[in-house]
Formats: sequence, structure tokens, C-alpha cells
Amino acid sequence: MSIESQNVTDYPNSNTIFMVWTLKKGPELTATFQRLCALVLNLNNSVFNRFPDSRASCVMGIGFEAWKKVELPAPMPKELADFEEIKGVKHTAVSTPGDLHFHLRADNKSLIFDMAIEISKLLAPVAESILEIHGFKYWDARSILGFVDGTENPHGEDRDYFAKIGDEDPQYKGGSYLFVQKYLHNMEAWKGLSTEEQEKVIGRSKENDIEMSDDVKPSNSHIALANIEGENGEELKVVRDNMPFGSPSTNEFGTYFIAYSSTFSTTKKMLTRMFIGDPPGNYDRILDFSTAMTGTLFFVPSRNMLDEFSG
Repeated sequence: MSIESQNVTDYPNSNTIFMVWTLKKGPELTATFQRLCALVLNLNNSVFNRFPDSRASCVMGIGFEAWKKVELPAPMPKELADFEEIKGVKHTAVSTPGDLHFHLRADNKSLIFDMAIEISKLLAPVAESILEIHGFKYWDARSILGFVDGTENPHGEDRDYFAKIGDEDPQYKGGSYLFVQKYLHNMEAWKGLSTEEQEKVIGRSKENDIEMSDDVKPSNSHIALANIEGENGEELKVVRDNMPFGSPSTNEFGTYFIAYSSTFSTTKKMLTRMFIGDPPGNYDRILDFSTAMTGTLFFVPSRNMLDEFSG
């Protein structure tokens, strides 16, 4: 039987809802989780049949504690664990709770809004919603900071290679590690920089999204530290689906960072370079303007596994 993954390699689209839930203990938990897995499969099948061109999907991730609470198979995925905070000299990649993560996306927001309603209706008796963010496409895929986001994302077959687990963990082949962070931006401080200074923070031109040459790009720029290599110089990537969000009336603006990867160690290496620095102390300057408010690791099982979990 072929392995079918959840929709972890699609490209970001116009509208997204992110939801994080924590599970309560109780006699109905396991049965509700089984119904939830069936619901996620049903939502994806239904929206594809009804609106095949909508690019709509629901991806569910499961946290380390949730895996134990609902008694899923052992051994669990090799790198699934509670995320441990990464503390630098000035900034910290915090660790926050989360049992279930939902990544809902579509060009038409009505579709994901209805998905969120159905998921919430099922989970409400056994779980608590601790985060809900409505993201949107901002101009030509820019963050609220004004720079294009996701330029370094892999394309084509590379998206499958970097996002999905292969033969290195056969029991969980087709699955993916999902790491998320909610960042809030200090827009007043950011807008206090000249465009030239902003470009030095990012490592790219603001208007045309052209990367600076290595002899010009600051060593503490975001591009210099977020782009990583393996021990043998090979390129390491994750599939990012970052989305901006904001509330102008409350002056809350941010980016929801979301990364799918075949191994969490890749994402962790990137975070370490950003928050600790390379060398230590030479941290990612974007963190002076963007604060990580959350940080949680999940595992995204294949659709085949969701079908097994549904009972």
C-alpha cells in the first residue's frame, strides 16, 4: 500500500487559520481523538471533491504529551519530544505547551472557517483552545516587516525530500516534524530604521528581494544565520509556510513561523544559530525586532496513520 502524506508540501495561499489545543484527561478522550482523525480525513476529502481548485486543506500535528495521552503506538517518532527552550545571551526561543496543531489553508476563507468550526465543535468537550491565529497573504508574499518571506523555500521534488520522513524511520515514513512559533514585531522600532539598515538586518533588498553578496551581507543578518548546512557542506532546508497576522487597532503585528521537516534536528540547528549565534553571541538581528511568544514541536502523521488512528 502506498503511503499518502498530509498536505505538508503545498505552497502558502491567501488565507490560513492556525489553532493549538491542549487535551484534558477523561474517559471520552480516546474516542474523541479517533473521531477527530476521521474528521480531518473527511474534511480534506470533502473540500477536494466540492472545490477541487480551492487549494484548501487541513493538516493536523500531534504533540509529545498528546501522543502519550491518547496512547498512540510505541516507539513514537524518533525526534518527537517536548521542545526545550534555546536561550541566547539576549533572546530566547521559548517552549510553550500544545497537544494538537491545526494548519487550515485555502484561497477562500469560508472553507477554512467552516473547517475550524467543525474541529472546535468536536474538541470543545475534551480540550482547550490556547491559540488561534488568522493569517493572510500580504502583498507579494511579504511579512508585515515589508520583506518577501520564504524565498529560500525548496521547490519541486526537494519539498518532499526536506519535509517528509523517509526510510530513516520506516514506521513513520511519510510523516513530518512540525515546529511553530508566534512572533510579535516591534513595528515602531523597526520603522525607526532606514531602509538600508532594515536590509542589513534581513540580508536582502527590500524592493526586489535580492540577496546581498557574502562580502556585503552582515554575519548577524537573518539570511546569514537562518540558512544552514550539514556536516559535509550539504544544504539543509525546511518547508516554511509562514503567514503574517495583525490587529491594527491593538497595534499587534506578527508572523506565524511554521516549518515542516523530515528531521527536527534541521530546524533546531537553524534556531540555535538564530538565538545562540554563530559564533555564540552573534545572534540573528531580526530578533531585536521580533519576539518569539510561543514554541512547540508536533508530529504530522501520514494520512494512512490517521486512518489507523480513527479506529
